[in-house]
Amino acid sequence: MQGEDLGAWTIAQRAGWEALTPAQQWLLDSALGLDSVSEAEQQPARRMQADRWATHLAAARQFHAREGHLNAPRKHVEDVGGVPVKLGGFLDNTSRRASKLTLDRRAELNALGMRW
Repeated sequence: MQGEDLGAWTIAQRAGWEALTPAQQWLLDSALGLDSVSEAEQQPARRMQADRWATHLAAARQFHAREGHLNAPRKHVEDVGGVPVKLGGFLDNTSRRASKLTLDRRAELNALGMRW
């Protein structure tokens, strides 16, 4: 409506219910019949970069233990504890951005024989 995405606005109001004042909550409830999101409707928490790194490193270690190298094809997906990890893309992107990695992260991959 008039350039506003009402669906997105409604979701934002419900998700941020606790940050609203009691008057705002009352208006949303009485005028629109909205209330806070339920447990089932809540979005999963976003993973932090360190968590993503740890997951990809675990996949790289698993692949290296099985294959003896880190030359995974770009489209390779490694299954780590039932979670699919796009290892090939990660390794390719990481090697392209090697200069931006911390020394610790480079050392972790060097220990697995990463070719830069």
